[in-house]
Amino acid sequence: MAFRINDIVMRKSYGSDILFRVINVIDNKGVRHYLLHGLNMRIIADAPEDDLIEVSRAKIVEYDRPYREKAEYLLKKIASSKSLQRKKGMVRASRQEPYGRPGKVLHIDGDEEYLNVCLDAYKKVGMEVVGVVVKEEEQPDKVYDLLEKYRPDILVLTGHDSIRSNTRDYSDINNYRNSKYFVEAVKNARKYEPALDNLVIFAGACQSNYEAIIKAGANYASSPERVLIHCLDPVLVSEKVAFSHINELVKIEELIENTITGAPGIGGLQTMGKFRYGVPKGKY
Repeated sequence: MAFRINDIVMRKSYGSDILFRVINVIDNKGVRHYLLHGLNMRIIADAPEDDLIEVSRAKIVEYDRPYREKAEYLLKKIASSKSLQRKKGMVRASRQEPYGRPGKVLHIDGDEEYLNVCLDAYKKVGMEVVGVVVKEEEQPDKVYDLLEKYRPDILVLTGHDSIRSNTRDYSDINNYRNSKYFVEAVKNARKYEPALDNLVIFAGACQSNYEAIIKAGANYASSPERVLIHCLDPVLVSEKVAFSHINELVKIEELIENTITGAPGIGGLQTMGKFRYGVPKGKY
């Protein structure tokens, strides 16, 4: 059957394991292929028409439930923790009510739909964020100017990625769809700010070349075990850094544990937090 843009499908050759949205139709030597983006995983793929099956609404809900429930749990846990911290801070400060400034995020995403989901999540946990849609291949050329314009504390470079079919050499950057763009974008971001604790960078998507991205200058990256990462993983990483105290190392084990994908998908380096306390709070 012929599929249309925005249809939700699965690939039979991969055991119908991932939900995809059709984003483009490609004529490959007379054979119709489809370009696919993961519905809630940051993966890009293509497949011939006869490898795809359409997915019912019930199947979409069933597949998405565990990811949605875990994301909701983590976001509620974060919000609850912040409420408790505020109460403790007020007791310690006695009459001087404390306040604070979490780190500001610039989130550059190759997928507008995913970016909107992330912006909603940032809002739920009380973060200051600027979101910009930039295709992965354009991120290296645009990241420096965007950094100069918005001057964030934390930079997210993400979108979609994947390992090319039949790849055996996982160290070769050319065997990844978009990792090379994340690597170059990180390098250009480090030209703007070389110090890892001054500008904290998360970069990567599903199955990205973790080692190459970290070597390029990122603090955190995906994907150590070349697994798929969830749409909201970059938000959860950024939140932990943004609300960790400026004089304290972010507890990296806690950071990884509080992502949806965990250690197989997210890793990084010791990094200082970006939250600054202030006392007293202004009267007006």
